[in-house]
Amino acid sequence: MRDWLVGLAVAAAGVVASWAVLVLLARRLPPGPLRDLAAFLPDCLTTVRRLRRDPRVPRRARVAIVVAAIWLASPIDLIPEFLPVIGPLDDVVVVALALRYAGRQVPRQVLLDAWPGEPRLLLRLLGDAGARRR
Repeated sequence: MRDWLVGLAVAAAGVVASWAVLVLLARRLPPGPLRDLAAFLPDCLTTVRRLRRDPRVPRRARVAIVVAAIWLASPIDLIPEFLPVIGPLDDVVVVALALRYAGRQVPRQVLLDAWPGEPRLLLRLLGDAGARRR
């Protein structure tokens, strides 16, 4: 039993160490599309957390945002995460769809206030649908 726990601790430490290396490498990326892509999911998670607590967000939009957060946290994926490049694709699509839906329900300024990243990325994601509601 003890060997199993040691193995689990080593595996967990390896995962945390690999995440730390990836975060450090992502911060060293030059400004541009690769850096934006590396920051997209963390920015989405921050936005989801902020919008979930904002009283200006309607209930239906809040439900869509919470479903997207649960999808991101779930270990079950349509595309396995270990596949390079396409692994997180289902997560990105679900979050993008949830944010577009929220963009139709929530005033644009509320979304921009909740988005920690580059505003042009969110504006591009929202497109004209986000401009309908102010």
